[in-house]
Amino acid sequence: MHAMFQKLTECGQSIWYDNVRRDMLGDGSMQALFDEGIVGVTSNPTIFEKAVTGSDDYDEQIRELIGQNQNAWNIYDAITRDDIAKTADLLRPIYDKTDGVDGYVSIEVNPKLAYDMPGTLAEARRLFQTLKRPNVMIKIPGTTEGIPAIEECIATGININVTLIFSADVYEDIMQAYIRGLQRYVDAGNDPSRVASVASFFVSRVDSAIDPLLADKPDGQSLQGKAAIANSKIAYQRYLAVFEGKAFADLKAKGARVQRPLWASTSTKNPSYSPTLYVDTLVGANTVNTAPPATIDAIKTGFDVSSKVTENIDEAKSDLARLEEMGISLAKVTEDLREAGVKSFAASFDQLLAAIESKRTAMAN
Repeated sequence: MHAMFQKLTECGQSIWYDNVRRDMLGDGSMQALFDEGIVGVTSNPTIFEKAVTGSDDYDEQIRELIGQNQNAWNIYDAITRDDIAKTADLLRPIYDKTDGVDGYVSIEVNPKLAYDMPGTLAEARRLFQTLKRPNVMIKIPGTTEGIPAIEECIATGININVTLIFSADVYEDIMQAYIRGLQRYVDAGNDPSRVASVASFFVSRVDSAIDPLLADKPDGQSLQGKAAIANSKIAYQRYLAVFEGKAFADLKAKGARVQRPLWASTSTKNPSYSPTLYVDTLVGANTVNTAPPATIDAIKTGFDVSSKVTENIDEAKSDLARLEEMGISLAKVTEDLREAGVKSFAASFDQLLAAIESKRTAMAN
C-alpha cells in the first residue's frame, strides 16, 4: 500500500477513484490502483461520456449490439453495466476483506429522472437487481424527489450513494431518510449490516461559485477558498450529531452501518490553490474522498495527514456567517449548484447517447 493511502486509512478516511474506463479494467491499471490502497470507485454520466467518446474501447461491443438491433439507450445501458460489473468484481476482495465497509463501485440512475421519484426508484431497483453484486451502490441525486426514493431503496436493501449534496440542511434530510429506510429494513426482519450508503457532499464547486461573488466585496478576498471547506466541516458536524448520537444508537447496536460522508468534487479548480486543498483539510473518521486521476497523483506526492475535518469549527461557522453578512446566501448558492449539477449530468447523458447513436449509424452502414 502507498504510504499516503496508509496514513489516510489510519485516520479513518477511504480514498475512492472517481473514474472508470474500460481499458483500465483490462490492462491491469485499475487493479494497480487497488493494490496501492484505493478501495472504491465512483462513476457518473460525465465520466462515461468521456470514456466512450474519447476512445474506441467500446466500439467492438457497440458493433455487436448493433447486430442485435439494439437502440442507443440499450447500448448505453449494456456498456455501462458491463464496466460497473467488471469493476465490482475487481473490488470484491476489498469488500470481503473490509466486511463491506469499502470495495464499492457506484453507478448513477438516469439523470433525466432526478425530479421523478417513481422513475428513480424503478431505475435504481433495475440496476441493482441486474448487476446482482453486493458491492454496487446506486447513485441517486439528493433532490426533493430523490430523497423518498432513497428511503425506499434502503428499506429494500439497495446500497445507495446519494449524490449532488451541497447543503448541510439537505444533508440532514438525507441522513434521516437513510435512518427511516434502515428502520423499515430491520422491522421487516432483515440484517442491517448488509446495507451500505454514502452521502456525496460536493466540495470544490462551492468555492467555484462563491469566489467570484467575493471578488468585489470589501474584505471578500479573505474568504476566497474557504467557503467550501467550512460548509463541509459543518456537514460533518451534522453527521456526528446524528450517527454518533442517541438517534442512531439502537440501529447501530443491531449492526447498522453509519452513512459515511463522501467528499466529492475534490479536484482543485483554482490553480492558485493547493492541488490537495479539498483532501487534506477534510480528513476524518468514517469519511470517504473520491478523487479524479490528477488529484490521486497529487495525494501521492504527500501532505501532512491528520484528522482536520473536526478542527477550527468556530472559524468555519464564522466564515459562513461572514458570507451571509456580505449578502451571499449559501442556501441559494447550494440550491443553484444542485440544479446545475443535475443539468450538467443530463447534458453529458444526452451527449453520450448522441455519440452512441452516431457510432451506431456509422457502423450500420
